[in-house]
Amino acid sequence: MKVGLFVPCYIDAIYPKVAIATLELLEKFGVEVEVPLEQTCCGQPMSNEGDQKHAAGAEALFCKNFSKYDYIVGPAGSCVKQVRCHMDAIPQTEEVIRIRKNTFELVEFLTDILKVKDFPWAEFRHKIAIHNSCSSIRGLHLQSMSEWMEPRFNKTEELLEQVKGIQIEHIDRPDECCGFGGTFCVTDEPVSAKMGQDKVADYMKHEIEYVVSPDMSCLMHQQGVAQKEKRNLQFVHVAQVLNNGPF
Repeated sequence: MKVGLFVPCYIDAIYPKVAIATLELLEKFGVEVEVPLEQTCCGQPMSNEGDQKHAAGAEALFCKNFSKYDYIVGPAGSCVKQVRCHMDAIPQTEEVIRIRKNTFELVEFLTDILKVKDFPWAEFRHKIAIHNSCSSIRGLHLQSMSEWMEPRFNKTEELLEQVKGIQIEHIDRPDECCGFGGTFCVTDEPVSAKMGQDKVADYMKHEIEYVVSPDMSCLMHQQGVAQKEKRNLQFVHVAQVLNNGPF
């Protein structure tokens, strides 16, 4: 199995340890991983704004960079959702369709493709809350949606339950949006900020130490709110916990 590691641009620029943890974790399961060095943005910002003209260039480059791999794996639900669900600014050739179909977010790849059941090296003795992003929930279906009233499941939680010493706490509104969302947090700043404040308040009510998520973009927003409010909260990517670092 040959995997191309899809490193979203904001992770490359701000959270490189998340990419390192993802690479190391996949290699621990015997996966042959390569990191295409010419990869750039997947086109999500342009696509979200309806700018198909400029999204097309980023999408075409993505397909060029990842065409030779069996699977493409990325540690970011929103970016993977862009590829799987919205990469339609370019002609939908058989190759483009294959690339889109074989692009996976890390948690779903570990759960659905590798079918991992154990992380013997992982230890994280902290009380945590899990934040699955709206993209991960509504786009990739990493967990059940309360509005669907479906049987409860949470793939991120199933993996983290295998980590030694971890204490997973369920907050009051686990699948509520935190307020981050590309241009939304800029165009509707007061609403975005209030949603982030509500999320942080929910964590504080439950005395959470760490918030763990497959999406650092959401954690970036929540961390900004927590720091402004001087809250003693830490935020880490699920790959860092499952890999036992780097933090």
